[in-house]
Amino acid sequence: MVLRSSLLFFALSLLSNSVVAVLPVAVDGQPLPSLAPVLKKVTPSVVNVYTKTRVRVRSPLLDDPIFRRFFNVPDVPRERVSQSLGSGVIVDAKNGYVLTNYHVIARADEISVGLKDGRSLAAKLIGTDPDSDLAVIQIPAENLTALQLADSDELQVGDFVVAVGNPFGLGQTVTSGIVSALGRTGLRGLEYQNFIQTDASINPGNSGGALINLRGELVGINSAIFTPSGGNVGIGFAIPSSMARYVMDQLIEFGEVRRGTLGLFVQDLTADLAGAFSVQAGQGVLVAEVAAGSSADKAGLQPGDVIIRLANQDINNAQDFHNAEGRRALGESLQVELLRDGKTHQTLLVIQSVPVLIGADLDRRLEGATFAGLTTKHMQENLSGVFLDELSPHSRLAREGLAVGDIITGVNRQRVHNLDDFKAALENTRGSILLQIRRSGRAYIARIY
Repeated sequence: MVLRSSLLFFALSLLSNSVVAVLPVAVDGQPLPSLAPVLKKVTPSVVNVYTKTRVRVRSPLLDDPIFRRFFNVPDVPRERVSQSLGSGVIVDAKNGYVLTNYHVIARADEISVGLKDGRSLAAKLIGTDPDSDLAVIQIPAENLTALQLADSDELQVGDFVVAVGNPFGLGQTVTSGIVSALGRTGLRGLEYQNFIQTDASINPGNSGGALINLRGELVGINSAIFTPSGGNVGIGFAIPSSMARYVMDQLIEFGEVRRGTLGLFVQDLTADLAGAFSVQAGQGVLVAEVAAGSSADKAGLQPGDVIIRLANQDINNAQDFHNAEGRRALGESLQVELLRDGKTHQTLLVIQSVPVLIGADLDRRLEGATFAGLTTKHMQENLSGVFLDELSPHSRLAREGLAVGDIITGVNRQRVHNLDDFKAALENTRGSILLQIRRSGRAYIARIY
C-alpha cells in the first residue's frame, strides 16, 4: 500500500510539473524563447502588393458587321479589370525599392503597395527578370524600414527560418519552419533555379514575401509551393538572397538583367558517362559543345572536358553551371577547374555578351526581331536552333504569330542548329521565308512574305 501511494504521488508530481512547465514566462529567471522581438523588427519591411490589369474583352458577335449595324452597336471593345495580390520586401529604405516576384506584377497596369502601418502607396515598376521570377518596384521613400540581406550560401539544411507574407489576402502572416533542402530545381518555366525548400507554411499570396533567419535577415524570396490541392502541404520554395541580390542590383542599374556567356554548352554526367570519363556520377558536368570564338574556345576547352568547379563553387549538374554563369557580370573573369584525360587543369574564362543577330540585317522582312543562340537550359532539353530574344509588336513576325521565346529550328526545310546555320539559310532564301518553330513542346510553321 505504501509503495502504491508513493507511485501515485510520484505520477502526480510529474503531471503537476508538466502542467506548470507550459505556464510561466520564464524558467530559472530566463525568459522563454520567442520570435516576437525579431518579428517586431522585420514585419515593417514586408509589404502587401496589389495589382490591377485591364484586359480587353470582345464578343465574337461584335466581329460581325451586320450584327453591329442591325443593333447599332459601336465597335468599341469592353474592358475587364483583373486583380491579384502578393507580397514584397523593402530592400532599400532610402530609395524605396521593393523586391518581389515577377509573376506577382506581370502585365500589371497598376501596382500598389500596402504597408504594415496602414499606408497604401502607388508603385513604379523598375525592372523585371522572368528567368528568375524576380522584379523590383519603387514606392515613395518616406519612413520606410528595409530588411538586410544575408548570405544565403551559408544556409544549411536544418536551419530555422520564418516566412512572412500575405497569404490568401488575409493580411500579414508569419509562419515558421526549417530549411528542408537546398539547391532545388525542376520548376517549369524558369531559366535560373537554385531554390531553398522549406516546410514553413507558404500559400497563395505569400509570393514575393520574405524568408528570414532567426537574426531577422532576408535569406530568400518566397516564390512557389508544391501542392496537389492548391494549399500548403509543407513543401515551399524560396529564391536565395544571393541570387536575388545580383538580379536586384542589375534591375536597379539597367532596368534589366544583362547576362553573358562563357561559350560552353554542358550536360549532366550520367552514370555511364561518368564511368567513361573516370569521374563519379553527380560530380561535374560534361562539355558537349564549345562556341567558336568564345572565351572558352580561346582558352582551349574541348568537348569531353569535365568541369568540376566554377568560380570556387562545386559544379554537380548543368543547372549548377547555368546558375553560376548567370550570376556573373559581363567582363568578369571566372576560374574554371576541369578534368581532361584524368588530369586536373585550371584556367580563366571571361563572361562575354551573348551573340545576337539583328533581323533587319538578315532580311528586311525580319525587321524588329533579335535572335540569340540557345542557352545551356535549352541544350538540357535536347533543343537546337536559335532563340527569338526580342520582337517588336508591330513587326511582320509578330503579325504572323511569333513571340519572344520561340525557337527557330529550321528555315526553308533546312535544319538550323545555331546562329551561323540560321544566317546561312537566310542568305540562300528566294521568295517567302518558311520558319519551323518550337514553342512549349509543340512545333509550328510560319510563312513570312
